[in-house]
Amino acid sequence: MSKVYYKSTEDIEQLRKSATVLSQLLGEIAKVIRPGVTTLSLDKLAYDYIHDHGGRPAFLNYNGFPNSLCISVNNQVVHGIPGDYALREGDIVSVDGGVELNGYISDSAYTFAVGEVSAEVNQLLRVTLEALNLGIGQATKGKRVGDIAYAVQDHVSQYGYGIVRELVGHGVGFKLHEKPEVPNYGKRGTGSKLEEGLVICIEPMINMGKAQVKFWDDGWTVSTADGKPSAHYEHMVAIHKGSPDVLTTFAYIEEVLGKKN
Repeated sequence: MSKVYYKSTEDIEQLRKSATVLSQLLGEIAKVIRPGVTTLSLDKLAYDYIHDHGGRPAFLNYNGFPNSLCISVNNQVVHGIPGDYALREGDIVSVDGGVELNGYISDSAYTFAVGEVSAEVNQLLRVTLEALNLGIGQATKGKRVGDIAYAVQDHVSQYGYGIVRELVGHGVGFKLHEKPEVPNYGKRGTGSKLEEGLVICIEPMINMGKAQVKFWDDGWTVSTADGKPSAHYEHMVAIHKGSPDVLTTFAYIEEVLGKKN
């Protein structure tokens, strides 16, 4: 992790442009996710879409990562490498992407249900997304990172879910990972103070079972230790006075999913 970088109003507007391309890309992914689609084909779609819109995939070659998207299926938590796996009815798949546009980096993730999933899995997805929104609600000037963390933890712990501790949210904008770290567990009133011009990614990674994870030999993929499903959602938020400024949006995804249903 590098130092804390604060962004000017102009920086934030440039980040919003990058975030819009990424949000629209996730909407395009939503259109094609269905049983039989390979994770590598989703990755190719992302690579082409980002380049067609004047950007560069921020994940590609980041610390040697070989693809444009992290695609994590079922019990994979994050950082899954796209490949020839064909999605199946009942899978859930976290699609995490980043775009660099004119030197400004955005980062966002959404966990998609493939076809019909069980009620138990649906609840995991719903609660994790609710936790993200509750965390975002704390992302205002004068609050602390611990206020975000507590809001996430307080919500998901009511359901007995495991909160991944080894992986956290982070600052973003000029680099893909900046300070401060933004964990999904903690105490109110603790941690770094949220100052105007800070841009952070809030990203609950929530396991249906235990919190423990295992790291794969590929050097990237992280999965649940007990093999149970995990959900992951991520938004990019600019801190200022008043309500949080969420730079990414799931509106494009929701529009597509609304038409599919």
